[in-house]
Amino acid sequence: MALWTLTGLLKGKATTAWPKKDEDGQDGLFGMPRYDQQACRDGCSECSAICPTGAIRLGAEGQRLELDYGRCVVCQLCTEVCPTGAMARSADWAFGVRHRQDLRTNATAACRSDAAPSQVGRRAFRRSLHVRHVDSGSCNGCESELQALNNPFYNLHRFGIFFTPSPRFADLLLVTGPVTRAMEEPLRATYDAMPLPRWVMATGTCAVSGGIAAGGYACGHGLEEVLPVDLYLPGCPPNPAAMIEALLMFLDRMPQRVKGGRIGQ
Repeated sequence: MALWTLTGLLKGKATTAWPKKDEDGQDGLFGMPRYDQQACRDGCSECSAICPTGAIRLGAEGQRLELDYGRCVVCQLCTEVCPTGAMARSADWAFGVRHRQDLRTNATAACRSDAAPSQVGRRAFRRSLHVRHVDSGSCNGCESELQALNNPFYNLHRFGIFFTPSPRFADLLLVTGPVTRAMEEPLRATYDAMPLPRWVMATGTCAVSGGIAAGGYACGHGLEEVLPVDLYLPGCPPNPAAMIEALLMFLDRMPQRVKGGRIGQ
């Protein structure tokens, strides 16, 4: 008997039971900052001043802050300087949403419909989804987390979700990175090669909004400037469990946890 076979029999099953059980492999890690609007002091802008991506801004006429999780790189600087505890550390993962406005607090035009035209028909793929990944200029942080999806612990295949090397067999285009100028044409070519129906997922803060490099000489402000986006997952980088949760949420196999920038509301 091969040594690895014997080792496997002795060790037992390595794959986590998450999401059925609370075994996501992310214990003790800092997540997205929690914003308590009631604890925020009018006119205070300390966290806004230190935010490197402009994710925190003063509202109209200097009122309480507006937070855009789609710009957040999870640096925790806001939680360190906040004098009232309105910005607090949490273990909340990066969270997937179907509408960009749901990543913003105080968004006045947030869309609440879960049946956008581009998503019609996705129920047919609930048990089998093929994903084509394109790196559009990332730092490889998101790629390191993506690689973990196929390891024995997370075992993405158990959900019927598979990565494919060809866009011609893909249902979902998963994009990481801020979409550099050099990658715009290859990205469009990949999208055009996908059969209908097709969907697009912006993975990581860079893909959602451009991240730390937004508006620079080499890129714009994220994927939605180039392609229509059906699923947004911020984070720098989002962990493997967050990626799985976002994919299952997109397939209507898990609920969307965040609306209007607030968790569970």
